[in-house]
Amino acid sequence: MRLKFLLIALLFGCLSFAQESAVAKRYVIDANLFYGSILLHNPDITHLIEEHPSGLILALNRKTYGSEEWQELYNYPDVGYSFIYQDMHTETLGKHYGLYAHYNFYFLKRNLQLRFGQGVSYATNAYDKYTNFRNNAYGSDFLSSTYLMLNFHKENLFKGLGFKAGVNIIHYSNANVKSPNTSTNTIAFNAGLTYDLDGGKEVSYAVNPEKVKVAEPIKFNLALRTGVNSSDVIGLGQHAFYIISGYADKRLGRKSAIQVGGDIFFSHFLKELIRFQAISFPEYGVQENDDFKRVGLFIGHELFVNKISFITQLGYYVYYPFDFEGRVYNRIGFKRYFGKNMYGAVTLKAHGAAAEAIEFGIGIRF
Repeated sequence: MRLKFLLIALLFGCLSFAQESAVAKRYVIDANLFYGSILLHNPDITHLIEEHPSGLILALNRKTYGSEEWQELYNYPDVGYSFIYQDMHTETLGKHYGLYAHYNFYFLKRNLQLRFGQGVSYATNAYDKYTNFRNNAYGSDFLSSTYLMLNFHKENLFKGLGFKAGVNIIHYSNANVKSPNTSTNTIAFNAGLTYDLDGGKEVSYAVNPEKVKVAEPIKFNLALRTGVNSSDVIGLGQHAFYIISGYADKRLGRKSAIQVGGDIFFSHFLKELIRFQAISFPEYGVQENDDFKRVGLFIGHELFVNKISFITQLGYYVYYPFDFEGRVYNRIGFKRYFGKNMYGAVTLKAHGAAAEAIEFGIGIRF
């Protein structure tokens, strides 16, 4: 239950970025039907790929016209909300109902639209050891979900009505919050209509001739992250984890910063996994008193968009007493700044494509 509330809090925290400007707002709605295939990213889900999934994507988009400096910097993107209904057309997987926050970015004279959406989806037929043991993709009812859309996009062809078509990828996973968690990825073709609620009135884009320059000395960050997760062994339960991160960052300009730092991991699911392997598989050479803690060093990049920033990090464990998924790890996610120094963060830690945890964190930059 705590996971459900955390994921819902994540969604509405993410949605808040779309409500920051008091300037007059203009909205466009769009509706897209899609039809596609489940990608075989892991042989363990072969038995789940039976039919072609289909569904509907509805979205409400708020246009930006340069009332804030970051909008011009990113070619006047849209911010908005979206809803996805997806029928997997496989009884074992069931259906999905998802809520998302998203950005739309534009290219090629605004004829090409790239949407990035992040949110929470409800799966109607998650794993159950008695009634649905074949579903090794979704271990929980509520899943973290990400989707990308790349569309030819043309608004206001006739009295506010427009058209779009392209491809999308939809990812569902609970990031090992509860086993099993093999996850699914759907790639699909979509087509739909857009409608400008103002009837297609022309609005000019603001251009600021004086570009804002950012020059900062090296800054230091201290972040604390936590959450719950589990191992891949079904039945070992959910356990809390705690991560202490310290790193330095250097701004390269208005958009980017690079990072160098380290993490200390206290992942209690590993303590149970060590005990399980020591008792059940003595041939592994694992001892019950083996240390479950890990220490890693990482490099990273931060992309700033308004008060939201997107982070990517690549790390290597320098202290690694127990082997779990290899020494290399990666982290992606976003930060939301509150003032100049404080921020909240939601990130996904993984080893390649194998997710380990969704991390909820707070931090200070000084």
